[in-house]
Amino acid sequence: MAEIAPLTPLRYALGKTPHVLSRCVAPPYDVISREQRAELCAMDPHNVARLILPEGDGESRYAAAAATLESWIASGVLVRDAEPAYYRYDQSFLPPGGVGKLIMRRGFLALVRLAPLSAGVILPHERTLRAPAEDRLRLVRATRTNLSPGFMLYRDPNGVIDPPLRNAERLAEFSTPDGIHHAFAKITARDAVAAITEGVARSTLLIADGLHRYESVLRYSEEVSREHPGAGDRAEHRYFMTYLANGDDPSLVVFPTHRLVHALPAFSYDDLLARAAEWFSVTSLPDGVDAHAALAALRAAGKTAPSVVAVAAHGQAAVLSLRSDVDVARHPTLGDRPAVLQKADVAVLHSAILEHVLGVTKEAQATNTNLVYRQDAVAAMRDVRSGKGQVLFLMNATPIGDVRRVVEAGEVMPPESTFFHPKVLSGLAIHTLDPSRNVAR
Repeated sequence: MAEIAPLTPLRYALGKTPHVLSRCVAPPYDVISREQRAELCAMDPHNVARLILPEGDGESRYAAAAATLESWIASGVLVRDAEPAYYRYDQSFLPPGGVGKLIMRRGFLALVRLAPLSAGVILPHERTLRAPAEDRLRLVRATRTNLSPGFMLYRDPNGVIDPPLRNAERLAEFSTPDGIHHAFAKITARDAVAAITEGVARSTLLIADGLHRYESVLRYSEEVSREHPGAGDRAEHRYFMTYLANGDDPSLVVFPTHRLVHALPAFSYDDLLARAAEWFSVTSLPDGVDAHAALAALRAAGKTAPSVVAVAAHGQAAVLSLRSDVDVARHPTLGDRPAVLQKADVAVLHSAILEHVLGVTKEAQATNTNLVYRQDAVAAMRDVRSGKGQVLFLMNATPIGDVRRVVEAGEVMPPESTFFHPKVLSGLAIHTLDPSRNVAR
């Protein structure tokens, strides 16, 4: 089972103006556009975007991040906490698109002992892309730090950890330009820390976001262990900083990620529907249907069968639902997949439609050759209808229970199978990976 520990991180010196935390934090590196990075850096000269997305070319980028980090530590912008703690982190938000009720997600920052993914303690739920993993490893090597937390889910159906998480001292509270409210608090009481540690120890951990970050720190840890064979069993480099949330909490919501297909050598929407009809029931929607109506039809279809909505550039749309009267085991591509994946919407799309019908190979899917992933269905439909893609596939959200069943069967989901909103901010804490420093018990 998982081993977690409180962290003694580097943090922004909150008492030093103008280093206001709200101006120094940033989303994870992989969702920051060039324009947003410029906005973040203009907000404060010490915004963490300068570390997680350093400027420059080639290896100079990583050296620049290391030099910037060192200068911030030397000048007192970043200071080491005096005592180990868990850090409760609450995010209050509306669903993407701003429609629906306010949701509050509660979790906490902690250290988790690194373990090979093959050990079955830390469970990845989807495949990673190659280039981002190498980029993050180079940044970790240069800075010798875990700059951004991962995001993992533990099992706690009875809410045992909820009471000790309430025992916290508020540190900061602010809203970001996207309308999300953030509350950051520190948990140091010995009984509370012990209860949290013991509660999570009963569970495996499912990586919800940040697999690239986890893999890069794991590889770095292995390198450091070889270079420092005498390092202690609890040395910092053996632990990864992550945000932990209860995967059984009903307020933990997952949103879908839609697929915009482009740059196929040849594409016909009519041929797509005709070829899909051998294995899928095809239900046409009204021409020009809007995103909300299409998603409502998709939710209804998804209650009885794996389903997607295919949206054409010229305004047509149809619900494709895997037929109950076909023998999936005989399908040329989906039939080779484990039974647990044959029931997952996203796996059915990637195998039975993208690969089999449209010819988007597994390799092309892994490198995003023909796919753009979009969370905003309204914007994605606008894009496909303005000619920015050949066909859009709208998706239902993948329930966390389904994801766990897949990974506990030893399988993984296709890339971008889940979308956890909001993202966990970078800059709340930084975990150093020093083999001469030990993690507190």
